[in-house]
Amino acid sequence: MEHTYTPTGTHTHVHVHVVGGGLAGLTAAVTAAESGARVTLHEGHRALGGRARTADGPYRTNEGPHALYRGGPHWAWLARRDLLGPVVSVPPLEGLRFRFRRAGALRRVPPVALLRLARRGARTAPVDACFRSWAAGQVGDQGARAAAHFAATALFHHDPGALSARFVQERLRRLASLPPEARYPAGGWARLVDRMAGHARRLGVAVETGARVDTRTLGELARTGPVVVATSLDAARVLLDDPSLTWESGRTVLVDLALRTRRGDAFVVSDLDAPGWLERFTAQDPGLAPAGEQLLQGQFPIGPDARRAEGTARAEELLDLGFPGWRERTTWRTEALADGRTGAVDRPGTTWRDRPSVIRGDGIFLAGDQVAAPGLLSEVSFTSGIEAALLAVKAARRHSGPGSGQPSAQPSGRPSTSGG
Repeated sequence: MEHTYTPTGTHTHVHVHVVGGGLAGLTAAVTAAESGARVTLHEGHRALGGRARTADGPYRTNEGPHALYRGGPHWAWLARRDLLGPVVSVPPLEGLRFRFRRAGALRRVPPVALLRLARRGARTAPVDACFRSWAAGQVGDQGARAAAHFAATALFHHDPGALSARFVQERLRRLASLPPEARYPAGGWARLVDRMAGHARRLGVAVETGARVDTRTLGELARTGPVVVATSLDAARVLLDDPSLTWESGRTVLVDLALRTRRGDAFVVSDLDAPGWLERFTAQDPGLAPAGEQLLQGQFPIGPDARRAEGTARAEELLDLGFPGWRERTTWRTEALADGRTGAVDRPGTTWRDRPSVIRGDGIFLAGDQVAAPGLLSEVSFTSGIEAALLAVKAARRHSGPGSGQPSAQPSGRPSTSGG
């Protein structure tokens, strides 16, 4: 089947600007162009991708552990456009090297309580209760604690048990699914970004890199058409001068290192004593590191007042358990602190609908991983990018005459879910 998407009509007077060239911005640009709009994408950095950028060799790291989830809407959207490219899964023999830290020791199997809980439907978990209390009522305190720490893989939060039970359970179900949902773009996420950018350009999107947009230039853009702001929420708050643009995110220490290869190393070490995760990404994609070396990436959430050294110490405890002699085998290492850059988390009594709305008024629309849109991790950026683009094109067509392109003010409100 031919998977070529072309604009749905000739509406060249409709001009949509997209600020930010990460996953949300690229998705918004493609969606607007497919809807017949003329699109300009403005990216402040010299390279596209945002947090999906991949470092140049020899160690091809992303900004923390990254994976695509096969059961999500982003996967289907990419597949329909032949943009997935080569993706790899974990070889079965490597999957057998999945390890868990429990009570300070390395174990081959998770607690039965965690597996029992992971089979429960997400809708059985209440929105208004914390995960810790709800899960303890299902499988006991120890099982609830282990499950919360395992789910932290997709939460990047230091206290996942304190978050909404529904929110955490949705992620636990998908993380523990069999066969696993996780897939990895071969060569790193930059390859996926390149395919999305190439598709956008073929649709006629004008991509401008090194083009920083400030409050003044944003106003100039808005006079020629609606604007999708697809940046981090912190950047959007400054750009739009809107203090209401806040939502809780995680704070996590990112640890990347390369080791000389040794047979018998773990594939993953999941910390069930505290939130933390360490994965050997060359298990599925050996080209991410030079021959004879293996690339590990991990994340270790810490509290708002904790020092980075706390996360580093926990990383080294997992390395001691799963990668004997790792200090002598290390050929490269780097660390970073990701603060408020790991997506939205929902407290009890809140859902994704309570996050900052896609519609900001005056022809401005918001996209990103902390916006009012459903999904797991990068899927939030994808879903909000589609929603923002569709609303922007609709606003331009409704409120702009031929040759105008200037939308009138839009009321604030919650987005629909027509985009994904």
